[in-house]
Amino acid sequence: MTDSAKHFVTTRWTRVVRSKGGTEDAQAALAELCETYYAPVRAFVRSRTRDGDKADDLTQEFFARVLRGGAFDNAAPERGRFRSFLLGSVKHFLMDMRDRDRAAKRGGGVAPDSIEGGGTDTSPGLQLPDTGSGGPDNSFDKNWALRLLDLALERLSREMKVDGKGDQFELLKPWLTGDGGRGAEGGGLSQAEAAERLGMSSGAVKVAVHRMRKRFGECVKAEIAQTLDESGDVEAELTCLLEAVSE
Repeated sequence: MTDSAKHFVTTRWTRVVRSKGGTEDAQAALAELCETYYAPVRAFVRSRTRDGDKADDLTQEFFARVLRGGAFDNAAPERGRFRSFLLGSVKHFLMDMRDRDRAAKRGGGVAPDSIEGGGTDTSPGLQLPDTGSGGPDNSFDKNWALRLLDLALERLSREMKVDGKGDQFELLKPWLTGDGGRGAEGGGLSQAEAAERLGMSSGAVKVAVHRMRKRFGECVKAEIAQTLDESGDVEAELTCLLEAVSE
């Protein structure tokens, strides 16, 4: 792993460690983690219940528990991928909510809105746990990967704005995300048109796109490295996440 990757690992896991306790700094770290990983968690919960409103409620409750503290007390860099730890935490949360619903029903009281709500006799709402199917886990991985790509784009955007190349980033970004080269008739710019707008030669734009792609790849690896322990294999994790996005 490169020195820069090790730096990013320390940064991310330091943030997780900082989230422990009831201090203002811990609450800020927790809020940041919740914001970063809301979409993957919500996608996983949604894959386990067919009721979109219920999925939103469960996701909000999960993060409310996280913000109350204690959820990440057992998270530590030596345990490996933060992605795996977070997914395990969500699974335990959903099983706990299911068990509470069942206990309320057995007790004869008025049960809260069921975690299995939204289902019918022929279409159950929540699927827990189906160890023979990787569908929900794959959904989590895909949204995790998409979130990391977004973070990498945001990182690159900040860097280029600092360098006074914000306009260049915005015009050439489609060639990073696979939307480039469609031509004006397709709703996008050709590289020649982008070069004209930027006051650059076509050759200079090609070089700029090449450099942006290279730096974007580095940013993606840096974001991945933040979620691994120091012995984590960034390339292997990158391959795994790219496979999840392509499915």
